[in-house]
Amino acid sequence: MPSLDAPERKNMNTEISRGKTARVFCIANQKGGVGKTTTAINLAAGLATHGKRVLLIDLDPQGNSTMGSGIDKSTLAHTLYGVLIGEATISEARVHSVTGGYDVLPANRELSGAEIDLVGMEERELQLKHAIVSIADQYDFILIDCPPTLSLLTLNGLAAAHGVIIPMQCEYFALEGLSDLVNTIKRVHRNINPELSLIGLLRVMFDPRVTLQQQVSAQLEAHFGEKVFKTVVPRNVRLAEAPSHGMPGVVYDKNSRGAQAYIAFGAEVIERVT
Repeated sequence: MPSLDAPERKNMNTEISRGKTARVFCIANQKGGVGKTTTAINLAAGLATHGKRVLLIDLDPQGNSTMGSGIDKSTLAHTLYGVLIGEATISEARVHSVTGGYDVLPANRELSGAEIDLVGMEERELQLKHAIVSIADQYDFILIDCPPTLSLLTLNGLAAAHGVIIPMQCEYFALEGLSDLVNTIKRVHRNINPELSLIGLLRVMFDPRVTLQQQVSAQLEAHFGEKVFKTVVPRNVRLAEAPSHGMPGVVYDKNSRGAQAYIAFGAEVIERVT
């Protein structure tokens, strides 16, 4: 299992600690079904409960972060697609999530076409980064919910971010996917975005009764050390129910174990990067 080189590990607090510009983090995992969108939505809401100004960017054409934030993706005048191809600004396209307490740059199926439209553009992998510049001072955190594929959309997210938060289940196949993603982060750091670093690994859908999950968790802690967040998000039915009600689990049932874990995670993220 690869680790980040020393210069990349040290990079985490250099740029993001300067001034008042937002900290920009990708929530990414190349494996699907690992709680990535759940983490993006609930981290955004968790940070908002701590008084932080948050923008959640939905970089996935499925638009699950948009819907899970209580926003109807079929009635939008502008979306992330328009921002990426230069037809709208983030200020024009963003929508406030009333249920979550944060802003959303929404997405729908239209975003699938961005892959083709971006190919012919100069600096195609930097379009999101350029768009963020104009609003970066309006937020404390900008979270980017990446699709579960290494696509041009994901590359735009990684090129725009200061760091990556990786939610993962403590299962064998998750370790293989983690190796691929860490290598991707290193390549983007080296070739496109020298500010990019691994912020940390978040263990999600965790069941301490499963021996294999305990073993994988121990392996992560042994190999990545302080890069593994102390917060562990348990498997929790209330988190799974919340998106169907158009709200984060942190709001849907704030007393549930899952909601409390994400509120604690928000506090840990703030402590780690400030």
